[in-house]
Amino acid sequence: MKQPAYQTEPNVFKKLAGILGVEIKDGRLEIPAQFGRGFCAGYVFNDHIRMLILDYQLNEELLVNNPDVDETAKVILFKFQNIFPKTGEALNSQSPIIPSVLIATSRMNTDAVISLQSNPSSINIEVDANYLAGLFDLSKKSPVLQGLLQNTQPLLFEQIIYPSLQKIVDEIMTETIDPAFKLFFLRVKAEELICRLLIELEKRDEKHLYALNPRDVTAVYKVKERILLHLETSPAMKELTGFAGMSSSKLKRVFKQVFGDSIFNYYQQFRIREAARLLREERLSVSEAGYRLGFTNLSHFSRIFNKQIGMKPKQYSRQY
Repeated sequence: MKQPAYQTEPNVFKKLAGILGVEIKDGRLEIPAQFGRGFCAGYVFNDHIRMLILDYQLNEELLVNNPDVDETAKVILFKFQNIFPKTGEALNSQSPIIPSVLIATSRMNTDAVISLQSNPSSINIEVDANYLAGLFDLSKKSPVLQGLLQNTQPLLFEQIIYPSLQKIVDEIMTETIDPAFKLFFLRVKAEELICRLLIELEKRDEKHLYALNPRDVTAVYKVKERILLHLETSPAMKELTGFAGMSSSKLKRVFKQVFGDSIFNYYQQFRIREAARLLREERLSVSEAGYRLGFTNLSHFSRIFNKQIGMKPKQYSRQY
């Protein structure tokens, strides 16, 4: 099979290789020991879709001019994060490590200069919005999907990664593929990920989308972090609005638009996830797990756990 005639490596990737003084081999760039450790891999599948796989640690931050930036293009970024095995600082983090996908329109994510942080770990897929929009009859789709694919506003969504998505990510990272089929295989997997994510976004019930600015996004992520660090305490709206510097109505609206759920439901979801982890990994009793997470009524804890996990906590703990 002949190699594709088009360029298969992102220009920004070549720029990074030049800075580090290394060669790209089979789409992969190994980080030299004097700069850190790990690797980057980059693939341009066609004019519509490209992918970067980043799993490295740098000794210091690097800034790379992005020759691929086109401020007139409508590009959607899918950034899969916290999807690789936990190592180093992640293992010691007090905040729950949540595998998730950030989905951003080009008005939100376009950068002429890319900051390569010291410890990134992600798969980034960029897709031409017009290409994706041409695959659907948008008039029959939800406002969320319409807003994303029309790509006329700065929008950001976060979607939690569920097991079937993680399975595809694992296949991208671990499957051994004949070099002749590698680009084809990776493109199919990238498009499968995107398709499944669009299906999930279509389920969101937002009736109207609001353009976001960096300050709003920063504020709701600070609120999210605060909630997840204190799962034993039900979030107090007055405290959160002061923390975010927003009115109650705006905070509720922006949070739900970004994360797809209300503040309390989001909190309760991760509260029960943490309870399941305590039962599964730390082998706590049902009462110990419930009390640690602020439940004073264990019958209520059992009902909420059963509703989300599909079985009562005692039954769940017996599996491990």
